[in-house]
Amino acid sequence: MKQIVQNYKTGEVRLHDVPVPVCGSKRLLIRNLYSLVSIGTERSIIELGRKSLAGKAIARPDLVRRAWEKAKKEGLLKTYQEALGRLDSPTPLGYSCAGIVEESGLAATEFSPGDRVACIGQGFASHAEFVSVPVNLACRLPENVSEEEASFGMLGIISLHGIRCADLSFGSRVVVIGLGLLGLLTVQILKAYGCEVIAFDPLKDKVELAKQFGLVDATSETHELLDLTKAITQTQGADAVIITAATKKSGPVNQAIELSRFRGKIVVVGATDIHPERNELWKKEVEIVVSKASGPGSLDPLYELEGIDFPIGDVRWTQKRNLAEFLRLLQNKKINVKPLITHRFQFADAEIAYNKLTAGELDKPIGVLLEYGKNGSIQRSLPLVEENNSCSSRNGILNLGVIGAGLFGNALLLPILQKIPRVCLHTLATSSGANVEHRGRKFGFLNQTTDAVQIWDNSDIQAVIGLTPHSHHASLLRSALKNKKPIFIEKPLCTTEDELNELRKIVKEMDTLPVIMVGHNRRFSTHTKKMISWLNSRQTPLVLQMRVNSGYVPSSHWVHSDEEGRSRIVGEMSHFVDMMQSLTGSFVRRVFAERISGDNQSNVNNDNIVIAMKFEDGSIGNLTYSASGKKSYSREAIEIFFEGKIISSQDFRKSEFHGVGKTKTFKTRTQELGFAEELKHFTNCILGKEKLLVSLEEIFVTMEAIFAIERSLATANAVSIKKF
Repeated sequence: MKQIVQNYKTGEVRLHDVPVPVCGSKRLLIRNLYSLVSIGTERSIIELGRKSLAGKAIARPDLVRRAWEKAKKEGLLKTYQEALGRLDSPTPLGYSCAGIVEESGLAATEFSPGDRVACIGQGFASHAEFVSVPVNLACRLPENVSEEEASFGMLGIISLHGIRCADLSFGSRVVVIGLGLLGLLTVQILKAYGCEVIAFDPLKDKVELAKQFGLVDATSETHELLDLTKAITQTQGADAVIITAATKKSGPVNQAIELSRFRGKIVVVGATDIHPERNELWKKEVEIVVSKASGPGSLDPLYELEGIDFPIGDVRWTQKRNLAEFLRLLQNKKINVKPLITHRFQFADAEIAYNKLTAGELDKPIGVLLEYGKNGSIQRSLPLVEENNSCSSRNGILNLGVIGAGLFGNALLLPILQKIPRVCLHTLATSSGANVEHRGRKFGFLNQTTDAVQIWDNSDIQAVIGLTPHSHHASLLRSALKNKKPIFIEKPLCTTEDELNELRKIVKEMDTLPVIMVGHNRRFSTHTKKMISWLNSRQTPLVLQMRVNSGYVPSSHWVHSDEEGRSRIVGEMSHFVDMMQSLTGSFVRRVFAERISGDNQSNVNNDNIVIAMKFEDGSIGNLTYSASGKKSYSREAIEIFFEGKIISSQDFRKSEFHGVGKTKTFKTRTQELGFAEELKHFTNCILGKEKLLVSLEEIFVTMEAIFAIERSLATANAVSIKKF
């Protein structure tokens, strides 16, 4: 299929051939018929993308500060490379469309193939021939509402939510500043709800268009706006002023204060500077509200991705309910979007449309529609290079399939895989067509797919790299065991004890196992290898202390979600359990853990814990994991005490051995976390060049220890890890 995508690094906007996305259990696969270009939002995204690196830094100083703090800990080069990786990402444009349901997920029982639907949401309702949309971001169309009208859905509900933020009642007197697409929709909805509306825009043609919708009190003159407001409100001022204008100046906000009544409300829907004159604001006690997108549920992963709705008794108007209301207004002819359509383009000409838009060559654009045909086929796998140029058939070459290519994989692991000799990146699979096409070309893959089954079914692919979200890891390993393909999975191995028990059962029933590795990269660091060499001659148990200053992550983040990350204990701490096992050379057999008694918000309790561990060889270890410290401070430190000697390591950049005689020091220019070494070890094990260093039993014990930590926190008891 074709999709319009911007490269955020270069700013280039192009129509790409990408695979059709997989539907998903709680999603719909929609064949687009119309999508609406949001002129203000999309133009600003494009303009930011086209800025130089310095220009982007000026536009987002908050991200620059975060990068600088990261560089102090992890090194400037590594941070710079990661920042470039984040910038070099495809940005699908568009967030409002309408079309026909081609496939409905097993849990999307509200819909059926053939339904006509309106779709909303950045990253979902994109300008593409097919889109995969979560159920809470789609509504079925009433019979007398066309797909063309319904494609205005996102802009309609942004306007609706802005009106709701004003807390209006029947007969309220409202001023609307800015008569672009949002403003003209806002005016119509206000009139439909029985409000008295006064409108302003500096462009006379937009004022005239507003008057076509029956609006009498509209002007392009600032002084007339004030006079109109005074006359209509008997000098009391407007109950609310809704700003739908886009400007970098503070004029609209100050103007709104002047137009407001005492204790009136100003709602900022558009993008405008908010630095009001304090004294004027103080005199009237005016309230300023910035409307967030399209209503409750917006940007909430549980609502948008998991399809978990808010009870109507608690939240009357969610995104989806707003969308249904907008469609009702269209159905009852309370609003009319057809006069707002100023330009139409066939989707094949989308690049031309965007070039004209950004160059200012469209004549007075308001509503710009992209129109799609109905002939596109559903193809989820596409080649990226010609077969003649393929490396996959050469002798001694290892063909890898990679599933997932998020920020971590893109910034760190895929660049390493690309450089490993005798490795052919055969097929990349991700859920996003735009992402898989961009990453696939960038890293030299032969093929791209949005259907991971293609990787398991392809006999040419000899091994798999799994870089998916945590909740998918257990299913990846099940597929690898079923297909007897070697697999490298990023940590953790799984997210629940039930998954771990199931994996143990599957392994027990197998005669032979493929190579299996989990991404506990720290044991492969040159610093870890140096510490192990210093420990080679020891005869007695070790006393280990590891401190991790992990940095705060809010409780609403996906890493704390039961469905996705489970917790940072599950998602991150297996790194440090594995690290301690590698240093002692033995398994953890007992753990005792305590967490802080905080509010679980400003300090997430499970992110601030101390864990005592006992190992099979008699060693003991203490892991202090805290998210309460300053992020710019050293992240990880290790101390090992034994036989009158001490080994210390700081952030995998400097390690020291304090033994007999002069202190030995091992330094590296940058932080060496072992990513390249672990991937080379994995590929060499498959090619028969090395023996696997970490047994599957050790991987299982690591996860047993993680779940034992959770049980210890829940019971305040030490928990032993049984032997299998």
